Amino acid sequence: MNIIVCIKRVPETTDADISIDKSGKDIDKSSLVFDLNEWDSYAIEEAILLKEKLGGTVTVISMGGEESNESLRKCLAMGADDAIRLTDPAFNGSDGFATARVLAEAVRKIPYDLILTGTQAEDDGYGQVGVVLAELLGIPHAAVVNRIEVQDKRLKVHRELEGGLEEVVEIDLPALLTIQTGINEPRYVSIMGIRKVAKKEIKSFGAPELNLKADEVGLSGSDIRLEKVFLPPVGEAAEILEGKPEEIALKVSEILRDKGGLS
Repeated sequence: MNIIVCIKRVPETTDADISIDKSGKDIDKSSLVFDLNEWDSYAIEEAILLKEKLGGTVTVISMGGEESNESLRKCLAMGADDAIRLTDPAFNGSDGFATARVLAEAVRKIPYDLILTGTQAEDDGYGQVGVVLAELLGIPHAAVVNRIEVQDKRLKVHRELEGGLEEVVEIDLPALLTIQTGINEPRYVSIMGIRKVAKKEIKSFGAPELNLKADEVGLSGSDIRLEKVFLPPVGEAAEILEGKPEEIALKVSEILRDKGGLS
């Protein structure tokens, strides 16, 4: 089975102090550490597990600058066979749709049976690139997948729904799946593993190689434009109510009445 995995390099912001940069349209990333998007790490692991079980190849693709090579090499160290980086100034400012369009043109150059992406990216949380990519390629897709069963030329996939529910669907290949966290346990990548793939070629394609015009990608090819990024405003401190249950209930009712919640 030949599998393509689309990945993204993102900043780690969980335990970092975040500030807005001078443009007002992004966060200041100068002091942040970058790594492979969490959802994508599960997608690449699932691809490698399928390759180990069924044979075939795993090709990983990322859109970004030379710094994306770090994440691509991590995927190679995990077990991917080939890596491709899509780089062009024309790609800057691409929304989810324009990003999917760039990926689609790269994917068309590669024989594949299955495409995997993460359900979403940690930095923008769009959750739309994978499904848009499937539509552009004209192949079936399933989103938020947490289990895959291969049945000849068909897959049985389990999808995570809200409220703890799960949906099981059958889907013909070739297909695209967006992978949810928890589907597996991504393997550890050692420094030695990274060194072994340090000289492995990472192919690079720009807009001309993908037969894309400047007005089809970037801001010109995007329907969504980022206007402003800001930190959530700090609200009033919470009021802790103390006393017996009946006293607290009385205070709550008085607060609700004062705020207009009770008539």
